[in-house]
Amino acid sequence: MRWRFFFLSGLFCAVFGASNTISQEIRSGTALAVLSKPVGRMQFVLAKFLGVSAAVTLGALANILPLLLVSRLAFDVYGEPQIRPIIIFYVCVLLAFAVAGFTNYFLGRHFVMDGVFSLIFFVFIAFIIINFIDKHGDLQAFGSDIDWRLIGIAMLLIFALWMLSGLAVVCSTRFELVPSLAIVSGFFLLGLMSDYIFGQHLSTWWGKTFYTLLPNWQLLWMADALEEHKSVPLSYIFNSLLYTLAYLGAILGLSLILFEDRELH
Repeated sequence: MRWRFFFLSGLFCAVFGASNTISQEIRSGTALAVLSKPVGRMQFVLAKFLGVSAAVTLGALANILPLLLVSRLAFDVYGEPQIRPIIIFYVCVLLAFAVAGFTNYFLGRHFVMDGVFSLIFFVFIAFIIINFIDKHGDLQAFGSDIDWRLIGIAMLLIFALWMLSGLAVVCSTRFELVPSLAIVSGFFLLGLMSDYIFGQHLSTWWGKTFYTLLPNWQLLWMADALEEHKSVPLSYIFNSLLYTLAYLGAILGLSLILFEDRELH
């Protein structure tokens, strides 16, 4: 369940971010004002993609640390909750929002931006402190009870979120928020069923074409390996990164083609 939330939250962040930074700017005329400067359309699209993917990555980082803490604090029906780490975690979360509120009220800074960075910083502090405390409140070696295999799983999902960000940018060059969300969600669902729908028809031209064009999310969903006490090899993560970069190159190339002849008002 936690991995589904991790992935779906990134999907919505990618679509909403791309829509707000591309389609909304096209509609409001901001894109035309930017492109009237010495800024090319390729630079515009690439900058928007980097911004959206950076926001998605920050959101993923904010989710990774609590996931690691869950592996540290989880207990079965015969165990007891660890109150001290829970208190430390929520105190740090409250401090993050307090800092964001202070900078917003007294310094006039943007609450959401400062809130995100403060939350990541204070959750990281909580993560460090909690991992130096054992179940009885005594000092222990750092990260003794953490399931570090989760990092490999999270990295693969971040690669998938980068591809979703690229798809969202492609859709936002032509469509508004709701159609973009529908198209990206459709790609997501079809990619999950790619092996079943098209993998059985690789001998046909259409099966091979759709199987190649659709991202196969199953290759990046390795959460089930944790149940079998396995880990993701570094070689698999590296090959997945190459797959992601190749797919992103094709997606961004398509977005440049679609945006090149888009009329701006």
